[in-house]
Amino acid sequence: MIRRISLAAIALLIAVPLAAQAPAGLQLRLDRSTNAEDPDDVPDVTVTRSGDGFRVRTGPAVTAWNSDNTAMGTYTLSGTFTLLEPSSHVNYYGLVYGGRELEGSGQSYLYFLVAQDGSYLVKHRAGNETTHDIQGRTPHSAVAAADANGRSVNALEVRVGTDATDFVVNGVVVHTAPKAGMAAGTDGIWGVRVNHVLPAILVEGLGVTQ
Repeated sequence: MIRRISLAAIALLIAVPLAAQAPAGLQLRLDRSTNAEDPDDVPDVTVTRSGDGFRVRTGPAVTAWNSDNTAMGTYTLSGTFTLLEPSSHVNYYGLVYGGRELEGSGQSYLYFLVAQDGSYLVKHRAGNETTHDIQGRTPHSAVAAADANGRSVNALEVRVGTDATDFVVNGVVVHTAPKAGMAAGTDGIWGVRVNHVLPAILVEGLGVTQ
């Protein structure tokens, strides 16, 4: 069965800033930069519908999810991310899975992201301040870097198996992590994360096959 995120609410809020509220069915959590040397250069996050997908622009970083979208056991989470306009410096975007308590201080989730420089990372977030590297920033030839026009397309998959999770970019397994320790908590909410100051990321085909 394939479950895909609903865009009905997003269509009602085209180009409306979402820093203060999220549309019904799509919840947003903003993470504002506290680094004076790397500030958020626009105050809000916007989501606009684009065909069967949606386009995200960030000032603050954002995690976006529908609380009805959960996956348990073995499953594949996938989505295609098109960088339409790069950040002024390297920032990451991609898939969130295994989410719990995403609205509160006890938030926990795993995430698999790529960046405009052709690298990827896999991390675990525990609470508001703490993240753990499962696989730190790693260049890989399977990750499409931004071209001369600042564009790239990367199809991402998180293939959660019984004993391990494969992380896939454009059909290539770039990393495999045992389902142990911080990488074990794969049951939960799924969605996307777009880090800060990314002017235009198009998300398409977001869904779970279970």
